[in-house]
Amino acid sequence: MDLALTPNNPDYTILVADRDGTGGIVGYVCYGATPMTEGTYDLYWIASDPTVRGQGVGASLISGMEGDMRRRGARIIRVETSATEAYGPTRGFYASMKYKEESRFRDFYKVGDDLIVLAKRL
Repeated sequence: MDLALTPNNPDYTILVADRDGTGGIVGYVCYGATPMTEGTYDLYWIASDPTVRGQGVGASLISGMEGDMRRRGARIIRVETSATEAYGPTRGFYASMKYKEESRFRDFYKVGDDLIVLAKRL
């Protein structure tokens, strides 16, 4: 995350959501162009404060990110996540934002924990 916050870093873009302009970050998304591709971007991290989950913060961050990517000529957004039960709500969130499973690498993180690659075409 420190690298992503380095001023003028061309590899990462970060959007933040604040608490109604009163200060305090309630969420962020970090993304960037995928090296050696044309028009493909990676969504690296998205997080929101648990006190605002279900209030549209994540959806607003994704919407802002996708708008920025469209302006940059993005074709595909790629996201990696875990197949464990703990990541079920995360996968549900991405599904609600129209991200679809493109591939699965079995036992990637550890035995029984697959890497799932999701994607959305813009």
